[in-house]
This record gives sequence, structure tokens and C-alpha cells, in this order.
Amino acid sequence: MTTPLAEVLDGQHAAELRKAARALLKQPLLLSHGRYAEEFRLVRRHAAELREWFDRNTGWPLHVDAETARLRKIPGVLDDATHPAREVTRAATPFTRRRYVLLCLALAALERGESQIALGRLADQVVLDATEPRLVAAGIQFTLDRRDKRLDLAAVVRLLLSLGVLRRVAGDEDAYVNGAGDVLYDVERRVLAGLLATRRGPSTVQAETLDGRLTQLVAETALDSDELRFRAMRQTLTRRLLDDPVLYYDELSDAELSYLTRQRGFLTARVADLTGLVPEIRAEGIAMVDAEDDLTDVRMPEQGTQGHITLLLAEYLAGMGGPVTADRLAQRVRELAAEHGGFWAKSAREAGMRSERGLCSKPGSTTENVTRTPWRQRRHRPAPTTEADGVAHSHLIRDRVLHELRRIRDACGGPRVGHGVGDDAQSGQS
Repeated sequence: MTTPLAEVLDGQHAAELRKAARALLKQPLLLSHGRYAEEFRLVRRHAAELREWFDRNTGWPLHVDAETARLRKIPGVLDDATHPAREVTRAATPFTRRRYVLLCLALAALERGESQIALGRLADQVVLDATEPRLVAAGIQFTLDRRDKRLDLAAVVRLLLSLGVLRRVAGDEDAYVNGAGDVLYDVERRVLAGLLATRRGPSTVQAETLDGRLTQLVAETALDSDELRFRAMRQTLTRRLLDDPVLYYDELSDAELSYLTRQRGFLTARVADLTGLVPEIRAEGIAMVDAEDDLTDVRMPEQGTQGHITLLLAEYLAGMGGPVTADRLAQRVRELAAEHGGFWAKSAREAGMRSERGLCSKPGSTTENVTRTPWRQRRHRPAPTTEADGVAHSHLIRDRVLHELRRIRDACGGPRVGHGVGDDAQSGQS
């Protein structure tokens, strides 16, 4: 018979384990100091259970030592381009191709360098490494004689600072960008060593195409038995349930869909027990909904002008029967501005903001926020947005946007919001 004290202790243990797991999903690299120090202590306390769960259900290795906790996540879909790195600024601008190459070169230079390095010295090493013949043949050239070029390197360094790879000792990146100073950093080698999340070294990959190289980087041992193949499918599906806003049936192979159909209840229950995410099962697929609303990188705008436009656009998207182009959304925002502009902020009514390249389509605009939120709600790592060939998939938008609308409605006591496609399907556990 369980005593009240034992029940309390069991409940406390389960709550701590859930908080630790959610912290790793939100921030796969935790440090013993700084913003996530408390979460790090919880992960270290429950490291054995977390390591066993992630290894069995996702195939993600968890490394924990006295200073760092690193969940080496591998995405369920390797060619998902909607979640790249972003600037560590309010604008959160996505990294360009140039900045990605700079990031790789900077990491290589730091790996070979000393425990301290100046930004100017790091820049010199990056420029030197960029003369490697294969990079030159690919059309990649770096010079840091102009301010905008130095700004790219500063963005990379700020990302490394946010990850804990570097610790600023003296100086300021803005001074370096303006050509008026330098910056000195300590290099945290333990953190640097834990960044790579592949199963093999990139230098050992022989494939020529991008898809082939990505596949080889994360390839497992030969799946030469039914047990290994089923395990690989279970891990892939669990990764997608954890990482993606919606797992769509039509994106799965026949074998994966068959396995999910048989094991859906087991898979969703395992994820729900550890993380607290609630399965919402519909005709098109499965969404693991976060009732606590803190595992999403990009939240749906709820207040002010952007919140109003979000609701209006969401109702429009919910009523559409197929894909909606970005141009059509831009036109719809202009129509809404004519009808409701009197209730919006002045900046939203200015001619430049209402133009086709203004409110409707510039990066970070309301239309971009509303239509990109479902793609960017990867729940965990900060990551960027792409245009996805300029077409917003209305089914995906409806599933996530309407869920948010219903949550807002319930909180505010507002009228019922119309449901999207798939409401005849079951919801919750299956």
C-alpha cells in the first residue's frame, strides 16, 4: 500500500523528470551556469532515466558532465529547411549561406586555437581558411574590409556567445564591426566539443550530393532485421512527434504509416507521459499540443494590431479549400486594412506598411508571422523561416492556427471559432 509520503515523493520525482525533459527539448545544450542553471541541475539529477528514454525512443544520445548537458538531437526529416539558425537579436534574422560557412570556419579555428582568442585573430584565421581550394571553387570568398562583412562575423560570434562556446572577457562586437576596437574571449572547450550532433565525422562522408551527405552523417548501423527496422521507425516517428507541430500521414512512407497505425496509442502515450504534451489526433495526422505553451519558439500574435490581423487572417485561411499563395494573403491584408484600419496602430496604416512589400510581405511582418508560425513552431531550438516556394499549406495552417484561436477564445470567453479540416476525426488518446 502506497503511503501519502511516497505518493508525494513520486509526484515530485515525476514533475522534476518532466521539467528536465522539457528543458532539454527546448534547449538541447544546457550549462551549469547562466539562464538554465536550475534546469541543468535537474537534468543531471535525472540523467540516467532521461538518457535511457531518449536513447530508446528517439535514438538521441544524452551526454551529461559537471558543466554541460547535451542532447544530440537528429531531426526526423533531414531536408526540413524551415528552422535554421537566427541572429541573437530582437530581429532574429535567419542566417544566410555566408554566415553558415563563417560559423563552420569559426568553429574549426576555435577547435585548433588556444583557450583565449581575440575577435581580430579569429577573423584572420577565418579569412585564411576560406582560401581552401574547394571553398574557392564553390564561389565562397571572404574579406572583412567592409562593415557589412564584419557584421556577418559578429553575428556568428554572438550566436556562439549565446550557446556558451565563447565567454566575453573584454571589448564589444559593435566596436569591432565599426573598426574601432577588438574583443577578447575565453573558449569553453567542453561546450565546443559537444556541439557536433552527428553519428560520424563530416570529414569521413564520401557522398557528393547534399541529401546523400546528410543521410551519411546520421546513418545508423545496417538495419538487417525486422527488430532494427521497427526500432528505427519508432525513433523517427517519435522525433517528429516531439519536434514538428504536426505529423502528417501523407508525408510518411507506407511502412511508417502502417507502423504508426498499429502503434499510435503507444507512441503518443510515451511522449505524453514524459513531456506533458497532449496528442490531438485528426484525419490528416497528429499534433502534440503543449498545454503549458512554453515549448514553442514562435507564439501566435494575440494582442494589439498584430493579434487582430492574426484572427482575421486565420478565419480567412480556415475557410479556404486549398493552398493560398503569399500574394493572395498580401492582397487579403490590404482588403482588411481598408475595412478595419481605423482600429489598428498608425504604423500599420502607413502607405509603406500597406504596400505589397510592406505590412504584407516583409520579414517579420504580420502576414509572415501568421503564415510562418506553424512552420516555425518546432517547439524547441530557435530557427528560421523559408518561403516554401511562396505557398502556404492551408491544412497545416488551419490545424495550428485554429488551435491557437480556440485557446484564445476559451481564455477570453469569446464566441466559438470554426473548425478546420479533419474535425470529424477523433481527438485525444487513441
